[in-house]
Amino acid sequence: MKLDILAFGAHPDDVELGCAGTILKEVSLGKKVGVVDLTRGELGTRGTAEIRDQEAAAAAKILGVVVRENLAMRDGFFTNDENHQLEVIKMIRKYKPEIVLCNAIDDRHIDHGKGSKLVSEACFLSGLVKIKTLIDGVSQEAWRPKVVYHYIQWKNIEPDFVVDITGFEEKKIEAILAYKTQFYDADSEEPATPITSKNFLESLNYRAQDLGRLVGKDFAEGFTVERCLAVNSLEDLL
Repeated sequence: MKLDILAFGAHPDDVELGCAGTILKEVSLGKKVGVVDLTRGELGTRGTAEIRDQEAAAAAKILGVVVRENLAMRDGFFTNDENHQLEVIKMIRKYKPEIVLCNAIDDRHIDHGKGSKLVSEACFLSGLVKIKTLIDGVSQEAWRPKVVYHYIQWKNIEPDFVVDITGFEEKKIEAILAYKTQFYDADSEEPATPITSKNFLESLNYRAQDLGRLVGKDFAEGFTVERCLAVNSLEDLL
């Protein structure tokens, strides 16, 4: 299955928090989108890995993605080495995306920056024909995505571009709240975390509104790039 866009997240819910609105918009435009989670989020304070699996599957249905896979790397302890890079390369070569979305380049959670670098380097290595990979015993062809974009997470990183997600903001929150154990619940008796407050949940909207304000839209999501963006003409920037 060839995808237009493949979104990676260090943990289940990273993709929803960082770029769900963009994914929903692209799916509405007929694009084939998939998600790959690097870990099962087993070190999360609330819930269990099994519950996160169920929540991720529910969120995937809301997003309308055609596939979601989990590489089951060790939450908190995966590294950017050859073995981990090869696992990511297999996914890139399997789905042959034109665009890869991945974690913020720097963030509060150590896995986000690690995941960002791991996926970015794997995208480059995936295009080298002398790196051999197999899936189900079948040799894979080299493939390098055209672009890698990094979504924004906890830290307020200045975006290189934003995507207008007006009309998709409510569905984005619905996908996020599929992770019932992870976010604000006034009735929960589990320990509090930085993302379980009501303020954090509300911040998702006011960040999207602020990014939208910058470009004259109601809601937007921001991304950073690894190389200069190119347009065919100035009209593409209107």
